Amino acid sequence: MGCELLSPAMSKPTTAPLEEAPLGLDAVLAERGFEALTPIQAAVVRRSRPDADLRITSQTGSGKTVAVGLAMAETVEAAPKKGGTASPAALVIAPTRELAAQLGRELSWLYAPFGARVAVVTGGTSITAEFRELRRGAQVLVGTPGRLLDHLRRGSVSLDGTKTLVLDEADELLDMGFEEELDAILVFATARETTHLVSATFTGAALTLASRLQTEPEAIEGTPLGAAHSDIEHRCILAHPSAHLDVIVNLLLRFHGEKTLLFVRTRAETLSLANRLADLGFSAQALSGEMSQRERTAAFGAFRRGTTRALVATDVAARGLDVQDITLVVQVDPPDNAEVLTHRAGRTGRAGRTGRSVMIVAPRARRRVESMLRQAKIRAKFVDAPDRNSILRAADARLAEELAESDPPSERYTELASMMLEGQDAHTLVAHLLERVRHEGPTRPRLIEAPRKADRPKRAGRNARSEGPDERGDDRGRGPQRPPRKGKGDFVAFQVSWGREKGADPRRLLALVCRRGGINREDVGAIRVGPRSSLVEVTRSRAEGFEHAVRKPDRRDKHVRFRRWANKAR
Repeated sequence: MGCELLSPAMSKPTTAPLEEAPLGLDAVLAERGFEALTPIQAAVVRRSRPDADLRITSQTGSGKTVAVGLAMAETVEAAPKKGGTASPAALVIAPTRELAAQLGRELSWLYAPFGARVAVVTGGTSITAEFRELRRGAQVLVGTPGRLLDHLRRGSVSLDGTKTLVLDEADELLDMGFEEELDAILVFATARETTHLVSATFTGAALTLASRLQTEPEAIEGTPLGAAHSDIEHRCILAHPSAHLDVIVNLLLRFHGEKTLLFVRTRAETLSLANRLADLGFSAQALSGEMSQRERTAAFGAFRRGTTRALVATDVAARGLDVQDITLVVQVDPPDNAEVLTHRAGRTGRAGRTGRSVMIVAPRARRRVESMLRQAKIRAKFVDAPDRNSILRAADARLAEELAESDPPSERYTELASMMLEGQDAHTLVAHLLERVRHEGPTRPRLIEAPRKADRPKRAGRNARSEGPDERGDDRGRGPQRPPRKGKGDFVAFQVSWGREKGADPRRLLALVCRRGGINREDVGAIRVGPRSSLVEVTRSRAEGFEHAVRKPDRRDKHVRFRRWANKAR
């Protein structure tokens, strides 16, 4: 991980026994299941100067939150315990609500031996409830920039006694445009003695901010790039965009019941994919920044408890997801860079567990993805999507294992079994019961056609540039493109209640059809725009799912309706 630093000091990553944790915190760490300090935690504990400003870089899942807590431990332990206006000894600023909530939970149990109170303030929650919480006093305050500034201006928070300031995900704070709010908060934090920054990298704007806020900082690198993923199995599956849903379905069937996090690019795609999976019988929900805080908290809580087994999220919404038992990450859309790739994959394989990260790659995107994997120092194999046989074998093995580990059946079912076995062949009876329970999953495995060699990217010269659509099927500047029509029966026509008089054009219709129907542009045939309504064609293989999807109400286009075209003649 590249990192430009003011101080040449760099702690080398190594673990450490829990006994090195300050102020007797080894006991609470042991209670939480820690067997040793992770490299980033050990590096913080062994820093050269206890009062040094820290620049912390380490990968997702490496224990950064506890590391920050250990760095602030002496300040928090010495903080006065009093009510009234909240005057925290330590202030932690995070870019998202979810990350702030995670920090609050982790620091609360870590500082429980001190009797320290940790308060969390974020946008999208009741500010009145926060007022009541803050009046009880807080030794540590965690919050998002906008809400923290609100409380400071209202006088419900004072930073006169704040000794330590932490900016978590400093690069993300800047990327999300919070620099103005940070500067306003810093005006109130004149008493701070140490300033710690946690960031994926310290280059560009993050380095400028760090240089402005810190004095003689000590750089601490925990887990080197790639090392945090040693417990993660990385796989890539080549598939055309039109087959992505089929690949996802087969992955969820193959690893049925496992806690799965699926990454997509946009907020609209989270809801679209989650709804389609739910329609197929999977326990799936969406998580995006467009949802209210109550909706996001409910979705996140259901995922943590295991009520929801598949969570579809954007990169921003997934920041702060503190779920230790995610066993599968599916990157439906490839990330934009190696840093995002490591953040996504790092959501699995945490706390010593093994995990899987699967990326679905369009053939045209293969070279870019391979380059990104090299940058992230991740070795990934390109494999076929799970097929029907592998899905059924896995389901059979799961069932056999579950039955072997089950408690003895109740007397009622023992008697029922005896009754059913009278006059019946045992093998036939078991086969009938297995058909009823559908142990392989909620829907049938999909038949997936692997991309042909002719579809895969050709080798080009070193400076050659790829032409045509990218992995999202985007032909920039070329207008809506269509796959060649193979015959009359390949498409199903739909009428759309939106025409030229209301601003419809082929490009806008294409975007609407793909968003509402949850399909890709490759699934769309002809588009004909009429004065008051329009015609669009959808490939026959997608028509049924498309028709089901567009029946659902849509907040953005309430008055646009779809129906099958009864007569193509115009």
